[in-house]
Amino acid sequence: MRRSVRSMTTALALGFALYFAARAIWWTEQPAVPLLLVAAIVLYLAAVLTAVLASSADGVRMPMGAAVLALISSAVVPTLASLALEREMRGAPFATWYIGAVGLLAVVCIVRRHAVCGWVALGALIVSASAYMGIVDAFTLGLVGSITWVVVAQLLVIFWERAVRDTEKLADAQQAVSAWHATQVVRQRERRVRAQRALAIAGPVLTRTVASHGHLNEQEKLEARLAEGTMRDELRGGILLNDAVRQAISDARRHGAVVTVFDEGGLEGTDDARLDEIRDELASVVASARSNRVIIRAGRDDQVAVTVVGRAAGGAHDDDAVDLWHEIRRTRE
Repeated sequence: MRRSVRSMTTALALGFALYFAARAIWWTEQPAVPLLLVAAIVLYLAAVLTAVLASSADGVRMPMGAAVLALISSAVVPTLASLALEREMRGAPFATWYIGAVGLLAVVCIVRRHAVCGWVALGALIVSASAYMGIVDAFTLGLVGSITWVVVAQLLVIFWERAVRDTEKLADAQQAVSAWHATQVVRQRERRVRAQRALAIAGPVLTRTVASHGHLNEQEKLEARLAEGTMRDELRGGILLNDAVRQAISDARRHGAVVTVFDEGGLEGTDDARLDEIRDELASVVASARSNRVIIRAGRDDQVAVTVVGRAAGGAHDDDAVDLWHEIRRTRE
């Protein structure tokens, strides 16, 4: 859309520039110094073509060289055009072409993000036109129109930039909403998968419990406790769990340990490769633990991703004694 708007404005600017140049050439009376008028036309066309067509890094802002040429032209063109004519001819229709021409050049400067150059060019035009034909005649013969063009161009640029900023903010907000929605969809899918896994684990145990009217042997009671713990892990373990971690936790429980898993979002934002390494290290630590109670926690810490704490019964003051403390760093050391 920006490209089409720029193409349209470029075509309009070039069309008006050629119109003013044609007006200057179509004189009805012989200029006193025709070469000065031709020089004014050539300089003006060079300035406006450079201002309109010169490219820049962002594609919008006019290069400084083109802006300087536009300023020089806005000061020199009215002088050359006026000196080429006798004083009594300076109010003729063909002689006032430079008023609209320099006004157009000022508008181009403003549109191409050189507002100061545009307003200076307009000021130079007002001074030159007033000096060569009188301020009243200058305003009567087109200076009001050039001033109006420049003011409207400045307002349009201001409103356009504001609209662009608002559009960018809206686009950022839409991206944020889309990202949040995608995150929620992923989390819902993960919760659904965990719930299905938990039901797959607990289903057979519940079926046997109902079939036996609650009379379970020791092995079935063990399987029920393991199923209960696995269900809690699936609901609270988040992305801490993979097959290796699940197997290590299950083996620890079969050996009599009480294992608790808490994922508090500590692994969010971790890349997949490092996440696999963290899980593998966690599985190794749990597999080698000999504690009566093992607590696995993924907290929101800048340095530590996962903390594994093991406690053995029989510590001082009847408290559990810590016999295992292992921290898994968020980044590879």
